[in-house]
Amino acid sequence: MPSATPSDSATRVPIVPMDSVAVADLPRSTSSPFFERLRTAAAQVNLRAPDPRQAARWHSHTIGGVRRRLAQPLTFTPYAAVQPCSARCGFCSENLRKADGGVPASRLRPDGTYFDGLARALRALRGVPLSWSLSGLETSDDAGWMLQLLDTLAASEASDGPRIEDRVLYTNGAGFAKAGGATLTRALQDFGLSWLELSRHHHEGATNQAIMRFRPGLEISDQAVFERTARQLADAMPLRLVCILQRSGVAQPRDVSAYLSWAQQHCGAGTVVFREFSRLDGGYRDNATARYLHAQRVPMDALLTACLDAAAVSRGWAVESLTEGYYFWNLRLRTANGLSVIFESSDYGAMHARHATEDIYKLVYFPDGQLCAGWEPGRDVLLDTRSVQVHADA
Repeated sequence: MPSATPSDSATRVPIVPMDSVAVADLPRSTSSPFFERLRTAAAQVNLRAPDPRQAARWHSHTIGGVRRRLAQPLTFTPYAAVQPCSARCGFCSENLRKADGGVPASRLRPDGTYFDGLARALRALRGVPLSWSLSGLETSDDAGWMLQLLDTLAASEASDGPRIEDRVLYTNGAGFAKAGGATLTRALQDFGLSWLELSRHHHEGATNQAIMRFRPGLEISDQAVFERTARQLADAMPLRLVCILQRSGVAQPRDVSAYLSWAQQHCGAGTVVFREFSRLDGGYRDNATARYLHAQRVPMDALLTACLDAAAVSRGWAVESLTEGYYFWNLRLRTANGLSVIFESSDYGAMHARHATEDIYKLVYFPDGQLCAGWEPGRDVLLDTRSVQVHADA
Protein backbone atom coordinates (compact mmCIF):
# COMPACT_ATOMS: atom_id res chain seq x y z
CA MET A 1 0.00 0.00 0.00
CA PRO A 2 1.51 3.38 -0.95
CA SER A 3 2.18 5.73 1.92
CA ALA A 4 3.46 9.18 2.71
CA THR A 5 7.13 9.62 3.60
CA PRO A 6 7.42 10.88 7.19
CA SER A 7 9.93 13.50 8.25
CA ASP A 8 11.25 13.50 11.81
CA SER A 9 11.48 17.28 11.83
CA ALA A 10 8.04 17.92 10.37
CA THR A 11 5.31 19.45 12.50
CA ARG A 12 2.58 17.63 10.61
CA VAL A 13 2.09 14.55 8.48
CA PRO A 14 3.56 15.16 5.01
CA ILE A 15 1.03 15.88 2.31
CA VAL A 16 1.06 13.46 -0.65
CA PRO A 17 -0.70 14.75 -3.79
CA MET A 18 -3.22 12.40 -5.35
CA ASP A 19 -5.64 12.49 -8.25
CA SER A 20 -9.01 13.96 -7.40
CA VAL A 21 -11.61 11.36 -6.50
CA ALA A 22 -15.23 11.66 -7.53
CA VAL A 23 -17.30 10.78 -4.50
CA ALA A 24 -21.11 10.93 -4.48
CA ASP A 25 -23.61 10.75 -1.64
CA LEU A 26 -21.13 10.49 1.22
CA PRO A 27 -21.89 10.84 4.94
CA ARG A 28 -22.33 14.44 6.03
CA SER A 29 -19.12 14.25 8.10
CA THR A 30 -17.09 14.07 4.86
CA SER A 31 -18.24 17.48 3.64
CA SER A 32 -15.75 19.80 5.38
CA PRO A 33 -12.36 21.49 4.88
CA PHE A 34 -10.97 19.09 7.49
CA PHE A 35 -12.03 16.06 5.48
CA GLU A 36 -10.62 17.58 2.29
CA ARG A 37 -7.28 17.81 4.09
CA LEU A 38 -7.47 14.10 4.92
CA ARG A 39 -8.41 13.21 1.37
CA THR A 40 -5.41 15.18 0.10
CA ALA A 41 -3.06 13.63 2.66
CA ALA A 42 -4.04 10.03 1.92
CA ALA A 43 -2.01 8.21 -0.69
CA GLN A 44 -4.96 5.90 -1.32
CA VAL A 45 -8.71 6.46 -1.07
CA ASN A 46 -10.96 3.41 -0.71
CA LEU A 47 -14.56 3.97 -1.74
CA ARG A 48 -16.36 1.32 0.29
CA ALA A 49 -19.84 2.71 -0.41
CA PRO A 50 -20.90 1.52 -3.88
CA ASP A 51 -22.02 3.99 -6.49
CA PRO A 52 -25.66 3.14 -7.39
CA ARG A 53 -24.66 3.21 -11.06
CA GLN A 54 -21.86 0.62 -10.70
CA ALA A 55 -23.48 -2.74 -11.41
CA ALA A 56 -20.36 -4.62 -10.34
CA ARG A 57 -20.70 -3.21 -6.82
CA TRP A 58 -24.15 -4.75 -6.28
CA HIS A 59 -25.38 -8.31 -5.87
CA SER A 60 -28.93 -9.23 -6.88
CA HIS A 61 -30.63 -11.88 -4.75
CA THR A 62 -34.14 -13.01 -3.85
CA ILE A 63 -34.96 -13.00 -0.13
CA GLY A 64 -38.41 -13.98 1.07
CA GLY A 65 -39.71 -13.99 -2.49
CA VAL A 66 -38.58 -10.43 -3.21
CA ARG A 67 -35.70 -9.55 -5.51
CA ARG A 68 -33.23 -7.34 -3.66
CA ARG A 69 -30.11 -5.36 -4.54
CA LEU A 70 -27.34 -5.87 -1.97
CA ALA A 71 -24.41 -3.49 -1.64
CA GLN A 72 -20.90 -4.84 -1.94
CA PRO A 73 -19.16 -5.15 0.43
CA LEU A 74 -21.87 -6.27 2.88
CA THR A 75 -21.76 -7.50 6.49
CA PHE A 76 -24.06 -9.89 8.35
CA THR A 77 -24.49 -9.66 12.13
CA PRO A 78 -26.12 -12.44 14.19
CA TYR A 79 -27.07 -10.07 17.00
CA ALA A 80 -25.74 -11.36 20.33
CA ALA A 81 -28.22 -10.84 23.18
CA VAL A 82 -28.33 -14.10 25.11
CA GLN A 83 -27.93 -12.10 28.35
CA PRO A 84 -27.36 -8.49 29.46
CA CYS A 85 -23.88 -7.23 28.59
CA SER A 86 -21.05 -7.75 31.07
CA ALA A 87 -20.17 -4.06 30.69
CA ARG A 88 -22.44 -1.06 31.20
CA CYS A 89 -20.81 1.68 29.13
CA GLY A 90 -22.70 4.94 29.41
CA PHE A 91 -22.27 5.63 25.69
CA CYS A 92 -23.45 2.23 24.43
CA SER A 93 -25.44 2.68 21.22
CA GLU A 94 -27.58 -0.34 22.18
CA ASN A 95 -29.21 1.90 24.79
CA LEU A 96 -30.17 4.65 22.37
CA ARG A 97 -33.90 4.74 21.66
CA LYS A 98 -35.56 5.89 18.46
CA ALA A 99 -38.57 8.14 19.00
CA ASP A 100 -40.67 5.87 16.79
CA GLY A 101 -38.95 2.61 17.76
CA GLY A 102 -40.37 -0.61 19.13
CA VAL A 103 -38.70 -3.20 21.36
CA PRO A 104 -34.93 -2.55 21.25
CA ALA A 105 -32.61 -5.34 20.15
CA SER A 106 -30.80 -5.35 23.50
CA ARG A 107 -34.03 -6.46 25.24
CA LEU A 108 -34.60 -9.47 22.99
CA ARG A 109 -33.45 -12.92 24.12
CA PRO A 110 -33.00 -15.97 21.85
CA ASP A 111 -35.09 -19.08 22.55
CA GLY A 112 -34.46 -22.74 21.76
CA THR A 113 -35.28 -22.24 18.08
CA TYR A 114 -32.71 -19.50 17.52
CA PHE A 115 -29.99 -21.51 15.79
CA ASP A 116 -32.45 -23.39 13.60
CA GLY A 117 -33.85 -20.05 12.49
CA LEU A 118 -30.37 -18.65 11.90
CA ALA A 119 -29.50 -21.65 9.73
CA ARG A 120 -32.67 -21.09 7.68
CA ALA A 121 -31.84 -17.42 7.22
CA LEU A 122 -28.35 -18.32 6.04
CA ARG A 123 -29.72 -20.83 3.54
CA ALA A 124 -31.83 -18.01 2.14
CA LEU A 125 -28.56 -16.13 1.50
CA ARG A 126 -26.88 -18.94 -0.39
CA GLY A 127 -24.08 -17.60 -2.58
CA VAL A 128 -24.33 -13.99 -1.37
CA PRO A 129 -20.86 -12.44 -0.88
CA LEU A 130 -20.66 -11.01 2.64
CA SER A 131 -18.59 -10.89 5.82
CA TRP A 132 -19.43 -12.04 9.34
CA SER A 133 -19.56 -9.13 11.80
CA LEU A 134 -20.12 -10.68 15.23
CA SER A 135 -21.49 -8.10 17.62
CA GLY A 136 -24.59 -6.91 19.45
CA LEU A 137 -24.20 -7.16 23.21
CA GLU A 138 -21.23 -9.26 24.39
CA THR A 139 -20.84 -12.46 22.38
CA SER A 140 -18.28 -14.03 24.72
CA ASP A 141 -20.39 -13.68 27.89
CA ASP A 142 -22.04 -17.06 27.26
CA ALA A 143 -19.35 -19.45 26.01
CA GLY A 144 -21.79 -22.21 25.05
CA TRP A 145 -23.89 -19.85 22.96
CA MET A 146 -20.81 -18.42 21.25
CA LEU A 147 -19.45 -21.87 20.37
CA GLN A 148 -22.79 -22.94 18.92
CA LEU A 149 -22.94 -19.70 16.94
CA LEU A 150 -19.52 -20.35 15.41
CA ASP A 151 -20.53 -23.93 14.59
CA THR A 152 -23.72 -22.74 12.88
CA LEU A 153 -21.89 -20.12 10.81
CA ALA A 154 -19.12 -22.55 9.86
CA ALA A 155 -21.69 -25.16 8.81
CA SER A 156 -23.42 -22.65 6.54
CA GLU A 157 -20.10 -21.79 4.91
CA ALA A 158 -19.40 -25.46 4.27
CA SER A 159 -22.76 -26.22 2.69
CA ASP A 160 -25.59 -23.97 1.52
CA GLY A 161 -24.98 -20.53 3.00
CA PRO A 162 -23.46 -17.23 1.88
CA ARG A 163 -19.97 -16.83 0.44
CA ILE A 164 -17.78 -15.38 3.21
CA GLU A 165 -14.99 -12.87 2.77
CA ASP A 166 -13.99 -11.67 6.29
CA ARG A 167 -14.82 -12.89 9.80
CA VAL A 168 -14.63 -10.27 12.57
CA LEU A 169 -15.54 -10.35 16.27
CA TYR A 170 -16.20 -7.23 18.36
CA THR A 171 -15.75 -7.95 22.07
CA ASN A 172 -14.97 -6.47 25.47
CA GLY A 173 -12.98 -9.62 26.27
CA ALA A 174 -14.94 -10.69 29.34
CA GLY A 175 -15.44 -14.29 28.26
CA PHE A 176 -11.81 -14.68 27.24
CA ALA A 177 -10.64 -13.84 30.77
CA LYS A 178 -12.74 -16.64 32.28
CA ALA A 179 -11.68 -20.26 32.74
CA GLY A 180 -13.00 -21.25 29.29
CA GLY A 181 -11.29 -18.42 27.45
CA ALA A 182 -8.71 -20.66 25.82
CA THR A 183 -11.48 -22.81 24.34
CA LEU A 184 -13.09 -19.74 22.79
CA THR A 185 -9.76 -18.62 21.37
CA ARG A 186 -9.11 -21.99 19.75
CA ALA A 187 -12.64 -21.99 18.33
CA LEU A 188 -12.02 -18.59 16.72
CA GLN A 189 -8.77 -19.87 15.22
CA ASP A 190 -10.59 -22.87 13.77
CA PHE A 191 -13.31 -20.53 12.52
CA GLY A 192 -10.68 -18.57 10.58
CA LEU A 193 -11.26 -15.22 12.28
CA SER A 194 -9.80 -12.41 10.19
CA TRP A 195 -9.24 -10.17 13.20
CA LEU A 196 -10.62 -9.44 16.66
CA GLU A 197 -11.61 -5.95 17.86
CA LEU A 198 -11.12 -5.71 21.62
CA SER A 199 -12.64 -2.73 23.44
CA ARG A 200 -10.65 -0.84 26.07
CA HIS A 201 -11.39 2.84 26.40
CA HIS A 202 -8.45 3.97 28.50
CA HIS A 203 -4.93 2.75 29.10
CA GLU A 204 -5.27 3.04 32.89
CA GLY A 205 -7.40 0.40 34.58
CA ALA A 206 -9.28 2.59 37.06
CA THR A 207 -10.21 5.15 34.42
CA ASN A 208 -11.34 2.43 32.04
CA GLN A 209 -13.50 0.81 34.71
CA ALA A 210 -15.18 4.16 35.39
CA ILE A 211 -16.07 4.25 31.68
CA MET A 212 -16.94 0.60 30.93
CA ARG A 213 -18.37 -0.30 34.37
CA PHE A 214 -17.87 -4.05 34.18
CA ARG A 215 -20.22 -5.93 36.47
CA PRO A 216 -18.85 -7.02 39.88
CA GLY A 217 -16.61 -10.07 39.94
CA LEU A 218 -15.50 -9.98 36.29
CA GLU A 219 -11.76 -10.50 35.98
CA ILE A 220 -11.46 -8.56 32.73
CA SER A 221 -11.91 -5.29 34.66
CA ASP A 222 -8.48 -5.81 36.27
CA GLN A 223 -5.69 -4.14 34.33
CA ALA A 224 -3.19 -7.00 34.64
CA VAL A 225 -5.81 -9.58 33.63
CA PHE A 226 -6.83 -7.52 30.63
CA GLU A 227 -3.26 -7.09 29.45
CA ARG A 228 -2.56 -10.82 29.83
CA THR A 229 -5.78 -11.68 27.99
CA ALA A 230 -4.99 -9.22 25.19
CA ARG A 231 -1.51 -10.66 24.72
CA GLN A 232 -2.90 -14.19 24.55
CA LEU A 233 -5.41 -13.12 21.92
CA ALA A 234 -2.72 -11.26 19.98
CA ASP A 235 -0.60 -14.42 19.94
CA ALA A 236 -3.52 -16.35 18.43
CA MET A 237 -4.97 -13.92 15.85
CA PRO A 238 -4.69 -10.34 14.53
CA LEU A 239 -5.74 -8.03 17.38
CA ARG A 240 -7.15 -4.51 17.16
CA LEU A 241 -7.65 -2.52 20.35
CA VAL A 242 -10.63 -0.15 20.11
CA CYS A 243 -10.83 3.08 22.10
CA ILE A 244 -13.97 5.23 22.01
CA LEU A 245 -12.97 8.87 22.45
CA GLN A 246 -14.64 10.75 25.32
CA ARG A 247 -13.90 13.67 27.62
CA SER A 248 -13.46 11.45 30.69
CA GLY A 249 -11.08 9.14 28.83
CA VAL A 250 -8.88 9.60 25.77
CA ALA A 251 -9.51 13.19 24.73
CA GLN A 252 -6.18 14.92 24.04
CA PRO A 253 -3.18 14.20 21.79
CA ARG A 254 -1.12 13.21 24.84
CA ASP A 255 -3.79 10.61 25.70
CA VAL A 256 -3.61 9.23 22.17
CA SER A 257 0.17 8.93 22.42
CA ALA A 258 0.03 7.19 25.81
CA TYR A 259 -2.67 4.77 24.64
CA LEU A 260 -0.68 3.79 21.53
CA SER A 261 2.43 3.07 23.55
CA TRP A 262 0.48 0.97 26.07
CA ALA A 263 -1.44 -0.96 23.40
CA GLN A 264 1.71 -2.04 21.61
CA GLN A 265 4.01 -2.64 24.57
CA HIS A 266 1.62 -4.19 27.10
CA CYS A 267 -1.12 -5.75 24.94
CA GLY A 268 0.63 -6.85 21.75
CA ALA A 269 -1.88 -5.08 19.51
CA GLY A 270 -0.99 -4.71 15.85
CA THR A 271 -3.70 -2.09 15.27
CA VAL A 272 -5.39 0.57 17.41
CA VAL A 273 -8.74 2.09 16.44
CA PHE A 274 -9.88 5.45 17.85
CA ARG A 275 -13.60 6.00 17.27
CA GLU A 276 -15.67 9.11 17.73
CA PHE A 277 -19.16 8.81 19.20
CA SER A 278 -21.49 8.31 16.24
CA ARG A 279 -23.18 11.52 15.14
CA LEU A 280 -26.92 11.30 15.76
CA ASP A 281 -29.81 12.65 13.74
CA GLY A 282 -32.96 14.06 15.32
CA GLY A 283 -34.83 10.74 15.57
CA TYR A 284 -33.56 9.70 19.00
CA ARG A 285 -35.17 10.18 22.39
CA ASP A 286 -33.45 12.39 24.95
CA ASN A 287 -32.46 9.57 27.32
CA ALA A 288 -29.41 9.09 29.55
CA THR A 289 -27.33 7.63 26.72
CA ALA A 290 -28.07 10.50 24.34
CA ARG A 291 -27.20 12.99 27.08
CA TYR A 292 -23.94 11.13 27.79
CA LEU A 293 -22.97 11.35 24.13
CA HIS A 294 -23.70 15.07 24.09
CA ALA A 295 -21.77 15.82 27.28
CA GLN A 296 -18.79 13.54 26.64
CA ARG A 297 -18.27 13.97 22.89
CA VAL A 298 -14.72 14.55 21.67
CA PRO A 299 -14.97 15.86 18.07
CA MET A 300 -12.78 13.77 15.79
CA ASP A 301 -12.01 16.74 13.54
CA ALA A 302 -10.43 18.70 16.38
CA LEU A 303 -8.57 15.81 18.02
CA LEU A 304 -7.14 14.36 14.83
CA THR A 305 -6.07 17.82 13.61
CA ALA A 306 -4.33 18.43 16.93
CA CYS A 307 -2.58 15.05 16.72
CA LEU A 308 -1.41 15.61 13.15
CA ASP A 309 -0.12 19.07 13.99
CA ALA A 310 1.72 18.02 17.19
CA ALA A 311 5.25 16.94 16.30
CA ALA A 312 5.69 15.15 19.64
CA VAL A 313 2.69 12.95 18.86
CA SER A 314 2.73 12.37 15.10
CA ARG A 315 6.48 12.34 14.42
CA GLY A 316 7.10 9.32 12.21
CA TRP A 317 3.44 8.76 11.31
CA ALA A 318 2.80 7.84 7.68
CA VAL A 319 -0.70 8.26 6.26
CA GLU A 320 -1.63 5.12 4.31
CA SER A 321 -5.26 5.29 3.25
CA LEU A 322 -8.65 6.88 3.70
CA THR A 323 -11.81 4.77 3.55
CA GLU A 324 -15.18 6.33 2.79
CA GLY A 325 -18.06 4.05 3.72
CA TYR A 326 -21.79 4.33 3.44
CA TYR A 327 -22.11 6.09 6.79
CA PHE A 328 -18.53 6.37 8.10
CA TRP A 329 -14.99 7.28 7.19
CA ASN A 330 -11.67 6.24 8.62
CA LEU A 331 -8.08 7.30 8.21
CA ARG A 332 -5.38 4.63 8.46
CA LEU A 333 -1.79 5.50 9.24
CA ARG A 334 1.32 3.75 10.53
CA THR A 335 3.63 4.85 13.30
CA ALA A 336 7.43 4.80 13.13
CA ASN A 337 7.53 1.55 15.14
CA GLY A 338 5.07 -0.25 12.87
CA LEU A 339 1.77 0.11 14.72
CA SER A 340 -1.27 0.55 12.48
CA VAL A 341 -3.62 3.29 13.73
CA ILE A 342 -7.16 4.04 12.52
CA PHE A 343 -9.18 7.16 13.31
CA GLU A 344 -12.88 6.66 12.56
CA SER A 345 -16.06 8.74 12.50
CA SER A 346 -19.63 7.70 11.70
CA ASP A 347 -22.94 9.43 11.04
CA TYR A 348 -26.21 7.72 11.98
CA GLY A 349 -28.18 10.21 9.92
CA ALA A 350 -26.34 9.05 6.80
CA MET A 351 -26.87 5.42 7.84
CA HIS A 352 -30.62 5.89 8.23
CA ALA A 353 -30.81 7.67 4.88
CA ARG A 354 -29.14 4.71 3.18
CA HIS A 355 -31.33 2.18 4.99
CA ALA A 356 -34.43 4.11 3.91
CA THR A 357 -33.72 3.28 0.26
CA GLU A 358 -34.72 -0.01 -1.32
CA ASP A 359 -31.08 -1.09 -1.47
CA ILE A 360 -29.57 -3.33 1.24
CA TYR A 361 -26.46 -2.07 3.04
CA LYS A 362 -26.56 -4.19 6.21
CA LEU A 363 -27.98 -7.55 7.33
CA VAL A 364 -28.85 -8.27 10.98
CA TYR A 365 -30.40 -11.47 12.32
CA PHE A 366 -32.15 -10.74 15.62
CA PRO A 367 -32.94 -13.08 18.53
CA ASP A 368 -36.64 -12.98 17.59
CA GLY A 369 -35.92 -14.82 14.32
CA GLN A 370 -36.17 -11.83 11.97
CA LEU A 371 -33.60 -11.00 9.32
CA CYS A 372 -33.61 -7.21 8.85
CA ALA A 373 -31.84 -4.66 6.64
CA GLY A 374 -30.63 -2.59 9.58
CA TRP A 375 -30.27 -2.40 13.35
CA GLU A 376 -33.91 -2.02 14.37
CA PRO A 377 -35.96 -5.15 15.10
CA GLY A 378 -39.30 -5.21 13.33
CA ARG A 379 -38.23 -2.67 10.71
CA ASP A 380 -37.04 -3.41 7.18
CA VAL A 381 -37.81 -7.10 7.75
CA LEU A 382 -36.52 -9.22 4.88
CA LEU A 383 -37.43 -12.60 6.33
CA ASP A 384 -39.16 -13.94 9.44
CA THR A 385 -37.84 -17.46 10.03
CA ARG A 386 -40.55 -18.21 12.61
CA SER A 387 -43.48 -17.83 10.24
CA VAL A 388 -42.35 -18.89 6.77
CA GLN A 389 -40.71 -21.82 5.09
CA VAL A 390 -37.36 -20.54 3.87
CA HIS A 391 -35.98 -21.64 0.51
CA ALA A 392 -32.51 -20.82 -0.76
CA ASP A 393 -32.28 -18.53 -3.77
CA ALA A 394 -31.61 -20.49 -6.94
